[in-house]
Parts: sequence; C-alpha cells; structure tokens
Amino acid sequence: MKFIADLHIHSHLSRACSKDLKPESLYKWCQLKGITALTTGDFTHPAWNKELQEKLEPAEPGLFTLKKELAQQIDPGIPPSCGGPIRFLLGVEISSIYKKNGRVRKIHNLVFTPSFETAKKINARLEKIGNIRSDGRPILGLDSKDLLAILLDISPENYLIPAHAWTPHFAVFGSESGFDSLEECFDDLTPHIFAIETGLSSDPPMNWRLSALDNITLISNSDAHSPEKLGREGNLLEAPLSYQGVFDALKKKNGAKLLKTLEFFPEEGKYHVDGHRNCKTRLEPEETLKLGGLCPVCQKPVTVGVLHRVAKLADRKTGQKPVNTPDFENIVPLKEIIGETLRVGPSSKRVDEAYWKLLGLFGPEFSILREVPTEQLQNKGFPLLALAINRMRQAKAKVLAGYDGEYGKISFLEEKDFRPSGELALF
Repeated sequence: MKFIADLHIHSHLSRACSKDLKPESLYKWCQLKGITALTTGDFTHPAWNKELQEKLEPAEPGLFTLKKELAQQIDPGIPPSCGGPIRFLLGVEISSIYKKNGRVRKIHNLVFTPSFETAKKINARLEKIGNIRSDGRPILGLDSKDLLAILLDISPENYLIPAHAWTPHFAVFGSESGFDSLEECFDDLTPHIFAIETGLSSDPPMNWRLSALDNITLISNSDAHSPEKLGREGNLLEAPLSYQGVFDALKKKNGAKLLKTLEFFPEEGKYHVDGHRNCKTRLEPEETLKLGGLCPVCQKPVTVGVLHRVAKLADRKTGQKPVNTPDFENIVPLKEIIGETLRVGPSSKRVDEAYWKLLGLFGPEFSILREVPTEQLQNKGFPLLALAINRMRQAKAKVLAGYDGEYGKISFLEEKDFRPSGELALF
C-alpha cells in the first residue's frame, strides 16, 4: 500500500517541545495531516515509555495503534474526510557528544526498534552510559559507532539513521562538529547505514552532488516539536504496513520502495546559507569565502550553512541525478500558505477557521497540498489559495534563505495577485 511516514518527532518530555505532544494529539494530527505511520519519538525516556505502553496496543508486526477507548474520544472531532488508520513505531533521537580523531563530535542519530521488549534492552544498556531520564532526547558520551554496535548486538531489527545530516552543530556532516564521510564516523559498521535524514535545510538535489551517497536512501521527516508541525516533511512509501515494511522500503528490499520525499523548500530551513544571526548577516558561500569566514559586522566566525558544506564535500555539479533515485516534491505547511493569502500569521484565528473549513471540504492537509485540483479550491471560494498552491507544486517560490538558526521565508504571491477574493469575503 502507499502511505506517508514521518520518522522523526519528539514527545512532551523533550526540552523546548509542546506539552501537547501526547499519543492522543499525535493520533489526531496524523489524521488531519494525512500521515499513516509515525514514530513515537523519545522511547528511551522512562515516563514516555510508560505512557506509550499504557495508551498504545499492538497492530501489525512492529507497529502500534492508539487504544480503542482513547481513539473513540478523539474521532468525533476529526472531519470525516480525514479519517484513516494511524500506526506508531518506536523511535528516538539520541545526541552523542564525544571525541574522535582529535575533534569533539556532536552527532544526532535516529534509533528504531520493533518492540517494547527490545526497547527495554536498549534503555538498560544506555542507562549504564548516561542519563536517559532528564530529557526525551538523551545526551550521551557515546561514539555513534558504539551506539550502532549496541543496537546490532541487541537485535538485527534495530536500525540507526543519522539525523538532519547536514545541520552545522549536531550532525554527521555538520560543518561545526561532523565528519567528511560516513566511513569516518561509523568505520567498519558503515555498511549498516542505509539511509540518512537530509534535514530541513537540504533537499535531495543537494545530496545528489555526493557520489558517496548514491546507495544511501535520502529520507525527510518533520522533527516536530509540536503536533501541528507533524508532516512538514515526510516520506511517501509503497510497502506493507509493518515495521519491517517501512524499513524494507528504505533498504529497497522485497519490492518495497520509497516513492518520493516531501520536502521543505531548503531555503526555508534554519541553516541553509551562512551567516551570523546576532548581526543580521546572511551570506552566500562565495561571500563567506571572500570574507575569510568572518562576519563583516563583528569579525567573528560565521556559522557555515548547509549549502556551503554540501559544496565543500561535493564531487558533482548541481543537476546530476543518480539512477534509480526516488523523486521529491516541495511542500509548505497549509497554514503558512493560507496565512499568506489572508496576509496574517499562520497561527491567527482566521487561518485556523479556513484550515478546518478546507479539511472538511477536501480531506487531509497532504491531499490539499498535493492532490486536490486547484480548480476545486477556486470554485469553493479560495482563488488565492489555488494560485499559491499551484505555484508551490511548480516550485515557483520567492525565497529569503534561512541562516544561523533563523528560518527562511517562502512566498508564492505578488502584490498584483491580491484583489477582492473568496478568502477575504469569507471573513
């Protein structure tokens, strides 16, 4: 079957995350978004692990569903057009800080396991190494290779995927504390790395510039810190709905496959280009090189962004696509687009009203962004939204790139596009 999977989120027990990140709200927002398979995040945290076991029950092999009595409380609040099966798989992001080859490394990795039994074994091993109770994303003084070795020793069905692989400060290829190759990080265990997460600030074409990644599956996930952020990136799979089905798709095994990734415009990511946020300095890689890597305002080193880092490691020019590589689509969260059409922020009441109206009319968010004919949006009184979504689907966007922790800005409409329209008349 074809379904969308989001394999990187957090719980309400992770630092700087919403208190609404609980199984009930995740179940609700997966239906509103159109996500079928979602990682739980944070399974190493004892309190979250306990909550998951109390609120989830087994479904297909290695997957879980919200208990029926809880689902029945939530379902009446979900538009009938958005209903669908929701499955959870156990996952966690682990932060490893350690010294290797003469440098301090700060690497985030995604870890997945098929059962609470194997999760218990992983947690027991990790608790001997560091504190897994203080935060949903544990910080451990553990080499990424040694983490992978622990997982493999417990079960061959445990998997590790480097998280947001290009983020400057906490990633396998990060400019500040990463490596120049997967082999440098994982040594002889590198063959067990079959995928990397590209992160919000990079997209597949940027990663295609490295021939070393030709046999590595590129996945994209939301890294959601609140329920509404689910699915800001995702993966469209064609696979059996099971834990192994998901990973067979990422491994290109048994006929399962990743059809495409659903991507941020990478310029919207927080670390796309170089810069120094404190000085409001945004730099393209060429400008950084001319300045010797220093901020022209304060003369301190700038944060080298993903675009620059990719170019440094690349051995191909832009535009070359490896054979048998999944495609991708650029998307922008629906509330952001509605907000642009109404000239208000995405969290405004007017946007929320329009959002729920659209879900009721057309189904979940991914359907509206990717599939609903724009003529139907126009006919129902959303002509500006139809225009903006049409431009999004064609990747015709105006962009102001993100840098040094500052999100970029994406827009699809020009001043001449605004005129009395259905959106304005609705309110």
